[in-house]
Amino acid sequence: MTVRTRFAPSPTGFLHVGSARTALYCWLYAKKLGGKFILRIEDTDRERSTQEAIDAILDAMTWLGLDWSEGPFYQMQRLERYQEVVETLLKSGHAYQCYCSKERIEQLRIDRLAKKEKPRYDGHCRHNNHQTQSGSYVIRFRNPDTGSVEVEDVVHGKVIVQNSELDDLILVRSDGIPTYNFGVVVDDLDMNITHVIRGDDHLANTPRQINILKALGASLPVYAHVSMILGSDGKRLSKRHGAVSVQHYREEGILPEALLNYLIRLGWSHGDQEIFSRDEMIQYFDIQDINKAATIFNTEKLLWLNQHYLKTLEPSSLVPEFQRHLENLGVYADQGPPLQDVLLAQRERAKTLREMAEKSVYFYQDFESIDKDAKAKNLKGDIAPGLKALREALSLLPLSKWHAPAIHNAIVQTAEKLDLKLGKLAQPLRVAVTGNTISPPIDMTCELIGRERVLNRLDRALTQIWG
Repeated sequence: MTVRTRFAPSPTGFLHVGSARTALYCWLYAKKLGGKFILRIEDTDRERSTQEAIDAILDAMTWLGLDWSEGPFYQMQRLERYQEVVETLLKSGHAYQCYCSKERIEQLRIDRLAKKEKPRYDGHCRHNNHQTQSGSYVIRFRNPDTGSVEVEDVVHGKVIVQNSELDDLILVRSDGIPTYNFGVVVDDLDMNITHVIRGDDHLANTPRQINILKALGASLPVYAHVSMILGSDGKRLSKRHGAVSVQHYREEGILPEALLNYLIRLGWSHGDQEIFSRDEMIQYFDIQDINKAATIFNTEKLLWLNQHYLKTLEPSSLVPEFQRHLENLGVYADQGPPLQDVLLAQRERAKTLREMAEKSVYFYQDFESIDKDAKAKNLKGDIAPGLKALREALSLLPLSKWHAPAIHNAIVQTAEKLDLKLGKLAQPLRVAVTGNTISPPIDMTCELIGRERVLNRLDRALTQIWG
């Protein structure tokens, strides 16, 4: 048997990190067993589904590197197939037309709630002969009256639901659009899905889907329902907790390697290991090891992982994304140091690429003004002679020798001549050429900023000191 998993998001918004974790688990399991990973877009909610959301989902999947073997398939392009299958169910007596009005269904719901009963359809149209009836109708599934449904779930174990607890769900709406529970069954059947890995909010739907599959004479896939991801308050992770979409984390400067590494550990583990390469994820992952308990999203842990990857990944692989973050700030690196060199200099000092970009603007653009506090503390009148002497020493370095070691020697020699501690000269230099008090080592910083810019910024600082 070839393992076939699927990820089937609804395009009603950006890709939620919880959905991304589900996609990751599906992708990993298929990769591990040499199977196929299918991408399916469940776009039957015509009011809320948008092309923008579809594009955002596809972009997020591509950015994460979760490549699909087949698809993307779109449910709205399969309406004829759903009609075909529902006709089969009608002919076999497993489905029927329901002409109940919305008003009747709503009144039924109100009455049942008033009696503290579970709202459910009462089967009014089950036995009616509709041959002469006109008007709009939906098609309902004739759920078995007796017996039970057993769900053998990899994560939750055996779940048994009595058929008496399930009502006759709608398969096709009056406009001919299939409902979720019907569309997903037909799709999984047609696409030969062997393993359904999805959020445990769908566990309640599974008995209904099993009954439809049985009515179609189909074999059942393996089910694995993954626990929810919670916010710090113990409630389901949502916008009230801050960032929840893959796209948002990308814009914050999180790396795909870090996000995937973090997501795989939300509900799965391999001993005490925290850092996983993509190959290790594929090697070690198994749906049998998914944890049943819900997990809490910890942003600090994600940032820790992100900084690890900033420090350890090949800098050249980070250049395109780093460039994108700089350009989001209106900074273009066509004139200035190579991006890879700045990445190497800054990666110990930033937790995200966005933070790194924000801290690297001065390498490419002159700043409007020096930080007020930094200036007051470090650019006092008594430092002017030292900075002037340092400016002279640096100006003697030709462009061909404008490298960190030579710059370092010029700073050391100037400090010795003036009987100053190195820091008493290096920090004012840092403030003068970066506009603030924090940067990589000052000799490296000056090399990256460039000779002309350093000398010009020192001139500006001296002018400001002497007012």
